[in-house]
Amino acid sequence: MTRLGYQIPNFTYPDTQPHEIYDRVVAQAKAAEASGYDRVMVMDHFYQLPGIGRPDEPMFECYTMLAALAQHTERVRLSALVTGNTYRNPALLAKTLTTLDHVSHGRATLGIGAGWFQAEHDALGFPFGTFGERFEKLEEALQIIGPMLRGERPTLDGKHYQVQDAVNSPPPVSRIPIMIGGQGEKKTLRMVAQYADESNLTGEVADIPRKLEALERHCQRLGRDRSEITVTKLMMIVVAPTLEEAEADLAAIAGVKGWNDAVLERVRELLIFGDADTVGERISEALAKGIDGITVDLPVNGHILERVALLGEIARKALG
Repeated sequence: MTRLGYQIPNFTYPDTQPHEIYDRVVAQAKAAEASGYDRVMVMDHFYQLPGIGRPDEPMFECYTMLAALAQHTERVRLSALVTGNTYRNPALLAKTLTTLDHVSHGRATLGIGAGWFQAEHDALGFPFGTFGERFEKLEEALQIIGPMLRGERPTLDGKHYQVQDAVNSPPPVSRIPIMIGGQGEKKTLRMVAQYADESNLTGEVADIPRKLEALERHCQRLGRDRSEITVTKLMMIVVAPTLEEAEADLAAIAGVKGWNDAVLERVRELLIFGDADTVGERISEALAKGIDGITVDLPVNGHILERVALLGEIARKALG
């Protein structure tokens, strides 16, 4: 289960040429492992997300990166947060996860969601579909991927996907956990209760109790023991030993990304921003709502390895 995950969402760094980016990503993953995080994750996107950067900023393909990071780490589990089901065939995704599990010696996790970022679908030619279609596709995909990862041979004649006696050989080295990202109470959390081992919530901390209640209701209706499911929350953070250092980190990345004063103010509002005490309080507030763990990222200053270590120290203290 995830208690403390570290996501790498940004690949635009000060004083870094394109051919140097990968080494800085590796350094972050190694720093996270050394700092006590139990999972390292990258986004499964092809364009940078609004709020973090421009569409033309550097973005790596998720599973190639995770397989590479497996060669530079030893303990942390590796996952997408989360795979965009809309642009990955489910049988191929099962093979991809199985291969990642082998090259990491049993450290793969499947993080998956319905997909949401329409701009990259439209630009790159992936069908986006309606809200309902995306969730139909996700459920069919889970009916294929889950059995394939368990060594079964699923057959499905679905509306969106069809497989016949789908073989996955060799099987995974480990039992690969399935984590579904999102917070929709009717569709997403019902699928968590039915198909997943973990749930990673987005949205507001204040909404966590209601999401947990919705998940509990789905589990009761489906006959699932709620305690079998680990629930975590994604928290986007800017932290430094002092507020002044956090502001300096923000100014440095703003210079690379071309952020104006309005964007800087928006970052301060949307992200958890501050020194160690401030960030620790916010993490503790989230954990007090009943979740089992957190996944954190540092979209502004994760390239500064001391910040990765500091956040790990703060989060471990909050987790007890």
